[in-house]
Amino acid sequence: MKKTLLFIINEPTYFVSHRLPIAIAAKQLGYDIHVATGERNALDQIIQEGFTYHAMPLSRSGRNVFAELFSLFSLYRLMRKIKPDLVHLVTIKPVIYGSLAARFARVPAVVAAVSGLGYAFIDQYLEAKLLRRLISMLYRHAFRHPNIKIIFQNTDDQATLVQLNALQKDQSALIHGSGVNLTQYQYYPESNALPLVVVMAARLLRDKGVYEYVAAAKLLRQKGIHARFWLAGKIDPGNPSSIEQKQLQAWIKAQEIEYLGYQQDIAHLFSQAHIVVLPSYREGLPRVLAEAAACGRAVVTTDVPGCRAAIIPGKTGLLANVRDPQSLSDAIYTLLTNEPLRHNMGAAGRQLAEREFDVAHIVDEHLQIYQVLTKNGQTSADISLA
Repeated sequence: MKKTLLFIINEPTYFVSHRLPIAIAAKQLGYDIHVATGERNALDQIIQEGFTYHAMPLSRSGRNVFAELFSLFSLYRLMRKIKPDLVHLVTIKPVIYGSLAARFARVPAVVAAVSGLGYAFIDQYLEAKLLRRLISMLYRHAFRHPNIKIIFQNTDDQATLVQLNALQKDQSALIHGSGVNLTQYQYYPESNALPLVVVMAARLLRDKGVYEYVAAAKLLRQKGIHARFWLAGKIDPGNPSSIEQKQLQAWIKAQEIEYLGYQQDIAHLFSQAHIVVLPSYREGLPRVLAEAAACGRAVVTTDVPGCRAAIIPGKTGLLANVRDPQSLSDAIYTLLTNEPLRHNMGAAGRQLAEREFDVAHIVDEHLQIYQVLTKNGQTSADISLA
């Protein structure tokens, strides 16, 4: 009998970019794939793959208690309706709400993908600390499903939730990101064109380190470095950490950076660049660094959870101090002025991508987890709510 697999994720675009290969492979194994999201963009692509789509009231930043309870109830009602054999939950709210709903709906098996702990585990403001306590408590309740596997992208996030008693370590697995298609992201020799190009490609969020990147570019120009500093990405109004439009326009007007907007073809973008930079405050495992490695680009990133897991420090890239434009500019300067080091790091990055980030390996690891969970899955009547 065909098994039903339900993905729950905030945004369908994120599902398409980060989970689609897993869903396609699961469908080829005979799973009936359902996708529930909080928005309707990228809907056509989901339906074209032969998946069943469900619109759910899942806001990314909503804080209305009644709306959040309605989201939880809606997920429970969906699970009771389609009776999935397995749910795969991605991003913070779906992981917490979906895990709780799965327990109440007596879903036999759960995969919870913790792709990062979010700004509550970054900031030290009172609001963030209170939110961190609340999220930690919710994780503890959510992860009490008897047949669950929690997937982490780095050991720091895994250790943090284990120390908070949110889960037992043997409930978890470590998978290095969502994978990169190594055919699409090929090794590109550096362009000989001058000036050299430095690029940051990310959502334009404060906690991605955009301010630090712009400040580092200014410091390097003051030092007499003639390089181009590209910024690719878009503002995310739904995120409290988003850069404001007027700030972006001020940078553009002052020629602090060259703003490229949102870029669909990241492989082509990196083929034109010499160095890829991501000065983030914290990540799961940033896909952009895996893509940079696949393209043979040396990277500069920050010494924080997730980012340091995506490189081999000193071999495929350099680490800078977080929230430190001077440290960031020093690391970029090292790579701009040392061509042999840059080339060697790029070549080593490609080897790392082939070894750790190949999407085919990532897909296989997920399918193995599915197989174990569904094999061990209990009947709905056996799921305890205690």
